[in-house]
Amino acid sequence: MSFCGYRCSSCGAEYGPEEPLYLCPADGGCLDVVLDHLQIRRRVQRKDLLWGEPSQWRFLPLLPVDDPGGEETPLRVVGHTPTYRLPVLERGLGCEQVWLKDEGANPTASLKDRASALVVARAREIGARVVVTASTGNAGAALAGMAAAVQQPAVVFAPRSAPPAKVAQMLVFGARVILVEGSYDEAAVLSRQSSEELGWYCRNTGYNPFTAEGKKSAAFEIWSALEKGKIRTHHSRPLSIFVSVGDGNIIAGLHKGFRDLEALGWLEAMPRLYGVQAEGSAAVARAFRAGSSTIEPVQARTLADSISVDRPADGHRALQAAIATGGVYLTVSDRQILEAIAALGAAGVFAEPAAAAAYAGVVEALRQGSLHAGDPVLILSTGSGLKDVAAAQSCVAEPPVIEPTVSALKRLIGA
Repeated sequence: MSFCGYRCSSCGAEYGPEEPLYLCPADGGCLDVVLDHLQIRRRVQRKDLLWGEPSQWRFLPLLPVDDPGGEETPLRVVGHTPTYRLPVLERGLGCEQVWLKDEGANPTASLKDRASALVVARAREIGARVVVTASTGNAGAALAGMAAAVQQPAVVFAPRSAPPAKVAQMLVFGARVILVEGSYDEAAVLSRQSSEELGWYCRNTGYNPFTAEGKKSAAFEIWSALEKGKIRTHHSRPLSIFVSVGDGNIIAGLHKGFRDLEALGWLEAMPRLYGVQAEGSAAVARAFRAGSSTIEPVQARTLADSISVDRPADGHRALQAAIATGGVYLTVSDRQILEAIAALGAAGVFAEPAAAAAYAGVVEALRQGSLHAGDPVLILSTGSGLKDVAAAQSCVAEPPVIEPTVSALKRLIGA
């Protein structure tokens, strides 16, 4: 294992691997996990990571945990999600290359499995009795599923408004689910307090530094596709990656993954990271537009529950991810998100609202001129549409009902 400590993303303070569990003791900033890149270069060649185990554990030399074991369990098969080319959308957008990485193919149908698998592996290493998290749905379902795979007790606090399908997932996986009369942010505070009072290990994104380390494995898989020539770019047109942003941990994790590859000398060109937020939950985008490093909280209101956040816990790193890579923050309306669900569906992809927001961001970036038709594009689709069927139903027409006869069918077709 190449894990050698932590560095505060805000003040730069450094700590050993056994010191803080969560945030920087000096200023409360999010901690970056520090890897020994020199040791990695001595032990590993880049080609070693391009082939092998079809999961995120193929990149174990770049992850801050030991091999978690559990071969062929759901925890072991997280990652290695498919990347599709979408010619239907290319024609509609007038773009030369549009790719989509479908994180709905993970065991619990969202990208959050990557973080939960790593946190559960870390919990077992440190002997944690219980793992707890706050979640609007996907992170809780992911924790519940990964914990169930290795019989790790898990507790999830979710807002009472969380989509029923996501709550059902958590319960089926056997987690102890507690619904909170309040927002995600209030559930997050309660989960941290319970962690402190009861000694539980807290998974919360933007709080536990290992969550971003799990999510960065998606960056490694994108890099692998670039290295193998599946996604083609030009030095003057690096890959533009669109990702929806709520608490900011996914885009921060992607940036961390690409920075690790850059430090190893294995990344040819840093991709541009575009953050997409719902208009009703746009704290990071507002700071970006204002040219400010201060992220003011909002009162989040959006149908995309996975990115509905008042105070982004990983907002600072999320903001820097776009700035440092030459990317942009965009906002899209709930109407645009619903239109994006339908557009992706017409191309064969079923995405939940937060995932579809990333595609809506592509449309908006082209409209604004921050993306050009010749730029190769990758949409990170963070979760399956089965996570929120009600949202999908709201963007399509009700199917007709007919008698089971050919004559009735002909009347319908004629009409």
